[in-house]
Amino acid sequence: MRTPQICRSLVALAFLSLTGAGTAQSNDDEARAKKIIGGSCYLCHGAEGESASAIYPRLAGQNADYIAKQLENFKNGQRKSTAMAPMAANLSPEDMVALGKYYASRPPRQKNARDQDLAAVGSYIYHKGNKFSGVPACASCHGQEAAGSSALPRLAGQHAAYTEEQLRQFNKRERTNDNAVMHAVVEKMTPLEMAAVAEYLSGK
Repeated sequence: MRTPQICRSLVALAFLSLTGAGTAQSNDDEARAKKIIGGSCYLCHGAEGESASAIYPRLAGQNADYIAKQLENFKNGQRKSTAMAPMAANLSPEDMVALGKYYASRPPRQKNARDQDLAAVGSYIYHKGNKFSGVPACASCHGQEAAGSSALPRLAGQHAAYTEEQLRQFNKRERTNDNAVMHAVVEKMTPLEMAAVAEYLSGK
């Protein structure tokens, strides 16, 4: 019959074994992601996901599951993009997961909104919506801090021009995935409201 001390030792060894396996898996995912990023992603998104160009989204701090889903949608054609389709074409599901985890682990850099007056309007729309036109508060889905969730994107700190362009695409139904809910929201927004919300989020 095993003594309590032996039992505790066996539990501890099992825990350490599981922890070690998790660490090894994490290291493998990071190495896999860095290899892919070094081959192509860094050209547009930067090595750490801090895209310098406003036409490409910042990925640092983005939610891992959301990134993996978007990559899968680019690959299967649910989200149309002449730039991203060839980039995602040869990615395996494991690659997508690894990239999502890597970018999610990168700390986003906080920046100030360039137009504080416009950002103030955006803050109101983001948190309260527009009861006169029926625009709901963005925060009701994306959260008070615009951090999103596993299924919804982090919007905080995103390039204003990129966010505004995505809103425009949702409005025109040119964004071909995640469209049903977002079109119903954005079709009620004016161009000023879209620009204001995008400006506000860029400084979060």
